[in-house]
This record gives sequence, structure tokens and C-alpha cells, in this order.
Amino acid sequence: MSNSEFQDIDNADQSNVSFDFRGFLFKALNLWKLVFLCIGIALIVAYFVNVRKQSVYRLDSLISVENDQNPFFTANTSISFNWGGVSGKVGKIMTAINTRSHNEKVVDSLQYYMVYLEQGKYRKVDVYKKTPFTVKIDKSKGQMLGQPIGIRMVSTDEFEIFTEFGGNRKNVQRYLDKKKYLVNVPTGPYKSTHKFGEPINLSFFSGTVSKVKGALITPNHEYFLQFLNFDNVVNHYKGNTVIAPSAKSSSVLKLSLAGNNKAKIADYLNATIAILSATELERKNLYATNTIKFIDSSLAAVDDDLKIVTSEMNDFRKKNQVFNIDDEMTETAEKLKELDFKKEEGRSKINYLNTLERYLQSKNDYTKIAAPTSVGINESNILSIVSELSALAAERQKLEYTTKEGSTVFKDIDRRIDAKKNVLLETIDASKRTINIQLGTINNNIARLEAQLGDLPEDQQEYLKIQRKLNLSQEAYDVYLAKRGEAAIVKAANVSDIAVIDEAKDIGNRPIGPNKTLNYMMALMVGFFAPMFLIFIIFLLDNTIHGSDEIERLSKIPILGVVGKYNYKNNLVVFEKPKSAVAESFRSIRSSLQFIFKKLGKEEGGLGKTLMITSSVSGEGKTFCSINISTVYALSGKKTILLGLDLRKPKIFGDFNITNDKGVVNFLIGESDLENVKYSTHIENLDVIPSGPVPPNPSELLMGDRMKELITTLRQEYDMIILDTPPLGLVTDALELTQYADASIFMVRLDYTKKGMLSLINAKYKIGEVKNISFILNFYKHKSNHNYGYGYGYGYGYGYGYGVYGNAYHEREDESTWKRIKRFLKRI
Repeated sequence: MSNSEFQDIDNADQSNVSFDFRGFLFKALNLWKLVFLCIGIALIVAYFVNVRKQSVYRLDSLISVENDQNPFFTANTSISFNWGGVSGKVGKIMTAINTRSHNEKVVDSLQYYMVYLEQGKYRKVDVYKKTPFTVKIDKSKGQMLGQPIGIRMVSTDEFEIFTEFGGNRKNVQRYLDKKKYLVNVPTGPYKSTHKFGEPINLSFFSGTVSKVKGALITPNHEYFLQFLNFDNVVNHYKGNTVIAPSAKSSSVLKLSLAGNNKAKIADYLNATIAILSATELERKNLYATNTIKFIDSSLAAVDDDLKIVTSEMNDFRKKNQVFNIDDEMTETAEKLKELDFKKEEGRSKINYLNTLERYLQSKNDYTKIAAPTSVGINESNILSIVSELSALAAERQKLEYTTKEGSTVFKDIDRRIDAKKNVLLETIDASKRTINIQLGTINNNIARLEAQLGDLPEDQQEYLKIQRKLNLSQEAYDVYLAKRGEAAIVKAANVSDIAVIDEAKDIGNRPIGPNKTLNYMMALMVGFFAPMFLIFIIFLLDNTIHGSDEIERLSKIPILGVVGKYNYKNNLVVFEKPKSAVAESFRSIRSSLQFIFKKLGKEEGGLGKTLMITSSVSGEGKTFCSINISTVYALSGKKTILLGLDLRKPKIFGDFNITNDKGVVNFLIGESDLENVKYSTHIENLDVIPSGPVPPNPSELLMGDRMKELITTLRQEYDMIILDTPPLGLVTDALELTQYADASIFMVRLDYTKKGMLSLINAKYKIGEVKNISFILNFYKHKSNHNYGYGYGYGYGYGYGYGVYGNAYHEREDESTWKRIKRFLKRI
């Protein structure tokens, strides 16, 4: 064998390892019906998914966050503070909307844990605000969770409650405190009739069902009422409500929510804004509220003092006569009155600062600090620090709903609160020292003026003393009353920093889901790639030869011809069906063999030519081809003999109606001569030597001199000697016979022979154990996806056989129209 031939064999072995993409493509094309079937099934599934899924809608609303100041705010009514600017408010509001406490308020206000349902085509659908009745539940009693409670309209005055219980215990929830517990219920179907507007007290439902005014009641129409776990509902809306700054302005926020019921979405968004606005206004009024509480407590004390002093003055006047005081003493008394007012104001400031100092040192919640201006403290340092400290405390309180204690956010805000508190304590100390100095001066002036009044009679001194206390109490009362009025005006006139720009509303919004086009695309992809993946796996795991193109890729050994599948009662197809496609195939093979024998120099008129036929394993059609090749040579006038050399599994004798009692084995062991083991057949020019009894040592017999003698004798007597040998892949017997073969045929049965067997024959061909070998493809079927581009490169026999193997061209003349139609449908 030449080096180029060895190189071809090596390349063929290497190509066996690579992935045959073209083969995979042809495999997929061959199974196009499966792919289209899977695509069709996937599209049908997608259709039913689309029609059964509820439509999903998305609604949104816009709100603005401003820093609205109180219209009554002046320098004299500083009972308000800033929350830290608009940017700080936006962050706080975005955080508040995603807090659990806020969503609990919204869900509780709308009672979204109670769902009104109606039976639809595929499922129960939400009919929020579309029922002819409303349900007011008793929140102090448990309502059954999960299982729908049927409400059937009986008449305009009555309805029926119905359901069915699988057990005698059901889980209920009391929405007043959100507690869940088990209750006893009647087992099996349940029905009860009630009147609209009358209270219902059942173990699984408590409330009142009332008619909607003007609603039409349809008898026997059924609705359902379902109660959901409060926490699950809150978590649903908490996770699905989306808030983000608008692209046009950072102070404008966009709220959006998706769901199946547009009216329900709109109500939730509008309710969440309303509750958020009210909560923010309450927080904004917190400073004024605390101030009013402080003033009210001080005003009560001053009022008590005023009543006592007034009573004392009245008692004095009853006991003493009215007298006049000279102008000089009156002027002194007026000065004392002014000093008393200043002294009382200073004492109020000191008391407030002492109280504030103790509060800062003993408390952690700084949201309840009253305004310093309520006692006349107008120092900018104290006012600004108290305002900032209260704002930080309110911010920390809000973060407690969304942030775990100990996080860096809390550490940062606590550090800022401590810093402000320390500065405020130092400022308080400085202010107290200043006020005490002022009080010392006032006390000295009061003592000097009181000394001037010492010359008056005792009754006049007593009168002036009582008058001073009365004036002081009245003035303090008036001041506190005015401050309280200012605080009340500030609180009443406060407006929320949240304003609705565009409320949520159903304006015919189109659904955003399900995305039917995407579902169909996904179905198309799954329907295509799933079978393709399956075909890919099958293709990878399949090591069987399916077409001539695979043989061309796996081996450089030429293909001599092809034999189509032909169901017949025996192996004598060529003799009994000479016009069949199979007979034509074997004639083509005979023609191709003539080229091989000429190339080998086996000219006509010389010794007989030997042809060995083998295969990889049993069942690949070796005996079938041996018989029919022998027959086609015999019918052409060649004196032919067929040797059954498969000594382990004899076969050929049955088709010729001869026995296997004597055969090759008997000749090889010297028990019989050639004439005694040779049989003539009913086919002219064809003799057969069967295998004979199965020997214990078939390989040794085939290696002996008697085998050589047999072949030599037959060459002189016959034109063609056909050797039907054992499978090459199972035993070594065939290798012992290659020395006697002028040409060899290796049978490959499509959809049966393993690819690995070609590696075996390639290896033996490479090292020269077999020579002049060719392939015959058995059970060949014409498939448009196989042998693509495979021409006539293997000789006339292959080309000619390729054209007629499927159905004999003679038989097609008598083919019925129905058979032609079926053949056409099979091809497409």
C-alpha cells in the first residue's frame, strides 16, 4: 500500500472523532415532521396560556414634594421648623412609601384583604366595585382565610351563603389585631339564607351584607367573597409599589403599580398618596402640637394663680376701705410692675431651659420638644439647634420602620444627634448664665423700689403687693393665651408638602401583560430548540451508520454498490425476481467487480477468480449477498460455486433445499473428497459447497493445506468462486481466508452496522491484512438528506444501482395511482 493511501486512512480515522455537522443537519431535516409537531404543540400551549392568563395593567400617578411654609408664619410666631430641604423630603417620602407601616395603613383603609370574585370562563375573577352589594365585616371576629365564601342572589331582599368544608377546623384571622386562630366549622356542604342589611354571625364569617343603592339584583347569580392573610397582602403591595423621581424634576415623584384590576390599582395609589400626605402633615405639625401641649400646661398653672390672686384682692377690698395713692407712689408701682414682668419672663425662660436640659439628658426621643419661642426665647442658636435636633429625631424615628438597629445609617444619624445635643447643652448653659445675670439686676431694682414704698401705711403696702401679683398673673395669662393662639393658627394653617399633580385613573389603559407576542416567540423557540436538542443528543449517542456519506467520511475504502431493502420469502431474489430493483443492484455490483478484476490482471480465460464476502457482525446480509452475487454470475453464464466457509454458523444450504450433513468441514478433515461435498443447484451454472457439521477447531481447519488445495482445485474448474466467510469483527476466520481472495467485499447494513467497525476494517486495511476490499451497502433507502453530493465516483455499478434500487423500473409500469400518491407523500 502506498504512503498516500496510508495517509488517506489516517485522515479517515481522525475525521471519525470530529463532529459531523452536515450529518446532524441532515438528521434534523429527516425529522422535520417532529420539529414542526413540537413547534405546533408549543404554539398551542402558548395560545392556551395567553387566553387563560389574566391581563396585567399598570397605572401611575405624579406627586410633587415642596417646602411649603405656613402662610401665617412670621418672626413672632416661630413655631415651625424645616425638615431639611426638598431633597431631604424626597428621600424620606420614597422611604416611607416602601415601609410596612405605611402599606398596612393603606391596606387596612381599603380592606384589600377582602376580595370580591365572580366565576369567569377559566377562573374566578376580581369584580372590585362591580358587585350589587357591599360587605362590612366585624373586625373583632375571625374571617375564614383562603377558601371562597359563595354569595348567591335569591331575591331583592335575600341572599344565600354557601360553601363546602373538607374538615371541621378552619383558619381565621381577626383583622382588628391581625391575630390568626382555628375555629370549628360544619363538615361538608353549607348553606344559609340571610337578608340584606342584617348582621351575620357565623364561625367563619361575621359581618353585614348590604345592597348597593340602585344596583340590579339578578336571582341565582353567584359571587364569592375571599379573605386573605393581611400580612401577605401588605407584602404584595409593599413589593409591587414602585416610586421613583421624575426625569424632568427631582422634586416630582412617580408612583406606579401593576395588577389585574385597574380600579383597584387606582384606589390603592390614590389612597397611598392621601395617607402619606396626612402622615407628613401630622409630622409637620408635631412641633406646633408639642408647643400647644406645653402652653396648655403652663396656662393652666397661671390660670390657677390668677384665680387665687383675684380672690385675695377681693377679700382685701372687702376688709379695707378704698384709698388713693399719690402720683409718686403710683409711678413707683408701675415701675415695679414692669420689673415683675421681666422677672417672671426670665424665670419662665430659666424653667424652660432647665426642663429642656433635663429632657436632653434623660430622654432619647427628641420629637416632643416644645418651641423655645413659647416662653419668649428668641436666640437664633437655640431656635435653630432645637429645630434641627427635632428634625433629626423625626428622621430617625421614620428609619426604624425600614432599617435594622445597629446599621451604619443609625450610627451616622445618632452621631449627628449627639453632636447637636452637646452644642445645645452648651448653649443652654450660656443662656442660663446670661438670664441669671439679668435676673440679678432686676431683683436689685425691685428691692430699691420696694424700699421707696416702705414709707406707706401697711394697708397700702399690702394693697400694692396684691395688685402687683394680680397684674403679673394677668399679664402672664394673656401672654400664654396669645402664644397658644399663634400655635393653633400655625397648626391649622399648615399644608402638606405633598401635592398631587396627576392622580391615578383608569383612562382605558391597555394591558402590559401577559406579553402574548413574547409567549409565542418563546413557544416558537422552545418548540424548535427542544426537538433539535433531542435530535442532537440522539445524534451524539447514535454510533450506527445511516448513509453512504458517513462511510465516505469514516473510511477511504470505496463503495462498490448498494442493495435496497426487499422483503421476500427467501434469499433467491435475483433468481426468482430478476426484474426487481435488488436484482438490478446485484447486476451493477457484478459490473463493478469486472473493473476490479481487470485492474488486478485477472483477465478472461485464466484461472477462476475468488471473491470473499464478509461483514463486521452477524445479521448484516453477508449470506444474502453471497447467494445473490453467485446467482447473478451464474445467470450470466459464468460457472460459479458458492462456498459456505462460516463453519461456526452455517446458513446457505437452506435456500437450495440441500442438507448440511457434508460440506467443507468434511473435505478439510479428509473425510470426503470434493465431489462428495459439492452440490448442484436448480440454478444453472451454480454449485454450492455447504459448511458441513460445526467443528471444534474452525480456525485451524481454514489454515490447513487442505484449504489451499480446495481453492486451487476450484480455480481450475470454475470461473467464479464466492467465499461466504464468518464476520470479521467477531472471529479471525475471515482473516485466514484473505490469502485466497482476489477481491473482498465488506457488507455494511445501514441503520445496523456500528461506526466503530469501520475503524476495525480501516486498521486491517492499513496494515495489509485485507486487500482489494470494497463496501456494499445493504438495506439502502433513498433519502434526500443522505448521500447528498455523492456522485458516481465508485464506478458504474454504484451509479447505475443508485438509480434503480428503490423500486424496479419494470414494476412501476404497473404501479397504481394510489401507490404513486402514497410514494409522493412519503417523499415530502
